[in-house]
Amino acid sequence: MNKTRLAFWGAALCALAGAAVMLVPQGKVRGFDVDAFGHLPVLEGGRVKPVDTVARNALLMIRSQQSFRHEGRTIGADEWLLDVLFRPEVADEQKAFVINDPQVLGLMHLQQTGDRYYAFKTLRPFVEEIQRQGEQAQQVDPKQRTPFQNAVANLYDRVFLYLRLENTVQLAQTPGLAWELASLGTPEAATRRAALSEAAYFRPFVSSAASTNDAWQSAGEALDAAARGRSSPQLVAWARMSLAYRAGDPASFDRAAAEALAAAGAAQPGLVAQSGHELVFNRAQPFYVGMVVYVLALLAVFVSWLWRPEWLRPAAYGLLVAGAVIHTAGLASRVVLQGRPPVTNLYSSAVFVGWGAVLLGAVLERIYRKGFGTAVAAAAGFASLIVAHHLTGDGDTMEMMRAVLDSNFWLGTHVVTITIGYSGTFLAGALAIAWTVRRHLLRGGGDPATSKAIMGMTYGVVCFALFFSFLGTVLGGIWADQSWGRFWGWDPKENGALLIVLWNAIILHARWGGYVRERGIMAMAILGNVITSLSWFGVNMLGVGLHSYGFMDKAFWALSAFIASQLAIMVFTVLPPRFWEAGAFSRAAKPSSAPAAGK
Repeated sequence: MNKTRLAFWGAALCALAGAAVMLVPQGKVRGFDVDAFGHLPVLEGGRVKPVDTVARNALLMIRSQQSFRHEGRTIGADEWLLDVLFRPEVADEQKAFVINDPQVLGLMHLQQTGDRYYAFKTLRPFVEEIQRQGEQAQQVDPKQRTPFQNAVANLYDRVFLYLRLENTVQLAQTPGLAWELASLGTPEAATRRAALSEAAYFRPFVSSAASTNDAWQSAGEALDAAARGRSSPQLVAWARMSLAYRAGDPASFDRAAAEALAAAGAAQPGLVAQSGHELVFNRAQPFYVGMVVYVLALLAVFVSWLWRPEWLRPAAYGLLVAGAVIHTAGLASRVVLQGRPPVTNLYSSAVFVGWGAVLLGAVLERIYRKGFGTAVAAAAGFASLIVAHHLTGDGDTMEMMRAVLDSNFWLGTHVVTITIGYSGTFLAGALAIAWTVRRHLLRGGGDPATSKAIMGMTYGVVCFALFFSFLGTVLGGIWADQSWGRFWGWDPKENGALLIVLWNAIILHARWGGYVRERGIMAMAILGNVITSLSWFGVNMLGVGLHSYGFMDKAFWALSAFIASQLAIMVFTVLPPRFWEAGAFSRAAKPSSAPAAGK
């Protein structure tokens, strides 16, 4: 094996081995089999998911993290949820709430400090005032809210979520679920069961083999059924878990968790395996690991341009391929878990756009072997996964489909096809940015052969993007005709899709007609990033049209900054090479016998 292959396979296998470490279960926490508890299937948000997903999403919403430090050790999401459910007095002492707004802190007579995290015990005396202010703020149109109204409404939602979790399995101020089972016949028990049913954030008990949401019961509903003589084995197992966890009895807790898993599997065969698959997906965190690997690939290719290219360039490509494998595994897992095509919402579209750009970049690197395909692909993959991370919203990225989108055929044809067009357009823009940076950093603009290679990559990718964006737009028109009775309605999203097609076509026609050359094509490709971002995200910010699925006011400044950055780079693209050097402009102005660099 020559050194190129050795560097490629060595880097790829090291990255994949590092990713595999994430699959190892975390082991017992304070002696308790927390993984078994996280494996338990529940119904929340209209879909069945493991408790681990509920815990991660809830902690992410409340604290913006999936773990935190408390009393010198790390508390994971599953352990935190166990405390919230079964030891609320302990959970109330943990600093789970993040609060940044000084006016909200002033509402609770708290001084702003470097520590942004607060325990529910600190917030409890002000819950009524938080509720009053939050409900008032929620009556205001989100577009018109002040920063304080946004902050207090957000805090109210998180406090309400926390209180629902504390009262999902058992009421927070009672001895627990086992006590409820022992006192089913008392008059007060019926009132408590009604309160449990109303407060429940998720439903942990599946009552039959029917695969419908109606088969699932909250703790209050399961206790009602037990009062009528139809006690559930899962209910008994959860009661034992509660007792064992409060008593600090890991052995009894582990047995009860195993009984609860077995009972759920007996009620609906395959349910435990499905929740186990999602648990592994959560633990693996493929998109986070993918981001790390893409950064390593980017650093390796940068260093390769300065030192040891014969080793580092193939190593960088190996890391890119490993990142693509991890990225692909994450996408495939989401498809299996959802039973849907890979693009179903904005989050998954960001993941898919990055994946498509990475694959295209990997192919370009395989053809040209200059390192630029690796650099651009790794940067695009990392950037798209960062965008996806900030689109997690309420935590669950696999939410139920909107009725208008509930078509696997069109999600798998129109949506996937047009998203591939997004990938191609963004990759062409990224290549143009790389061309611009290289032109201004290297003396003389760099090697002409390499510049020509990047130009060839960009041209080819624009052709690719035009084909898929055009095909996706036509398929979208057919879907619109089936759904709304018209092929085209000048909806903002439809216009955005058309602009992408037209702009890619304009780039090609400008090149074929000789109106622009290398520099002009690169500037136009960068503007393609602006047009695609407006079609992708901008239409949601308008809050109008049949394709607007939620006003995203918080993304306005991020989108504005992105557009401003692309316009600034376009200015650099059309400026002379290394224009800041003395005499650069005068040299560019002198007549030359060489062919023009392009318009």
